[in-house]
Amino acid sequence: MGLGRGPLSIMDQLVEKGVVGDSFSLCYGGMAIGGGAMVLGELSPPPDMVFSPSNPARSQYYNIELTEIHASGKPLRIKPEVFDSKHGTVLDSGTTYAYLPDEAFSAFKDAIVSSLELKQVPGPDPHFNDICFSGAGSEVTELSKVFPEVDMVFGNGQKLPLSPENYLFRHSKIHDAYCLGVFPGGRDLTTLLGGIVVRNTLVTYDRQKERIGFWKTNCSELWERLQIHEVSAPAPSTSHNGETTTEISPAPSPNALQNYILSGQFEVGLITFDMSLSVKYPDLKPRISELAELIAHELEIDANQVHLMNFTSIDDGTLIRCVILPSGSDFISNPTAEGIISRLTEHRVQLPENFGNYKLIEWNVEPPSRRSWWHRHLLGVLLGIVMLAFSTLAVWYFWRWKYGECGVYRHVDAATPEQELTPL
Repeated sequence: MGLGRGPLSIMDQLVEKGVVGDSFSLCYGGMAIGGGAMVLGELSPPPDMVFSPSNPARSQYYNIELTEIHASGKPLRIKPEVFDSKHGTVLDSGTTYAYLPDEAFSAFKDAIVSSLELKQVPGPDPHFNDICFSGAGSEVTELSKVFPEVDMVFGNGQKLPLSPENYLFRHSKIHDAYCLGVFPGGRDLTTLLGGIVVRNTLVTYDRQKERIGFWKTNCSELWERLQIHEVSAPAPSTSHNGETTTEISPAPSPNALQNYILSGQFEVGLITFDMSLSVKYPDLKPRISELAELIAHELEIDANQVHLMNFTSIDDGTLIRCVILPSGSDFISNPTAEGIISRLTEHRVQLPENFGNYKLIEWNVEPPSRRSWWHRHLLGVLLGIVMLAFSTLAVWYFWRWKYGECGVYRHVDAATPEQELTPL
């Protein structure tokens, strides 16, 4: 969305122009309740908002100082340095789930499993070793009676409580089953916290004060809780340099891209997504065709719609750009596009273990190419012209061959060569 750091960032450009303060906030919907919001500019933090320092010099990502994780009130038996490896602990709104260093994941998994009396069941995909439990009931609000509360402890000692919906996702095949939405990072030592961790949480990225704030709330009711009301168009104000500027009020909650697709307001010409695999490119290269077929199978589309390109070697594996093309038309149908996006963002694409771990980096949809009739059918028209010319030439040659001798004109007095008589 362009909310990162750097000269191309929307935030950096707005701040540089003096349009907004150097801060923005995102509110993420919950498992059972949708909704969400984005506020560009400063927002008065609620009194009970929890903050963590964020060091922009550490990396280009939005990081926090995570030092401990508690489950059922007890700290996991791991050193704080585990969460400070590589890029440290990164908060990434573009990632769906959470990924912990292997040591932290093992401790977290053991703490959750040991506190439950539920039946452990296989995950929705046999190719992936999901950790799932059945018998928890279908009401999300009742999960806290079965699953333990988890706390994230920051470097300043403040705690962010996580409810079960912040580390679980629904099992897609068993009605009352849930699976851990926290996975091992493999060879990537960065602690990556995706959107699942901040469900029903207002997250304020206070870049000016180099901190990130968290406030547990129902995002669908955010505007009422913050007492933000709709206002008429803001009146222009005069800045210190005499130029006219406009004070921008918080915008209403934006529609998700899926809503545009569902409502038919957006035709999807192709879908692209970037993913990383924890497999080196030389090992992956001979299996690219197999990988494309597996992705097509998981997305429930034809294999010829999946095109893998732009392979880039990274520290812990390979970065891949994948393009999903329409099948037999100029666009992908809305239900198909929605299904593909849902499977990608909900981590339902499961690959065999020999492909290592994968992470969805980002995805995008593009409208169909708006070419004219001539551009779309130019090749066919040219082929038709060539075939017509060839056919005409062939008919002309055939006519010359068949009627050429009879049609040669000779003068009446023209001498004709004598022919030798055949002996009797």
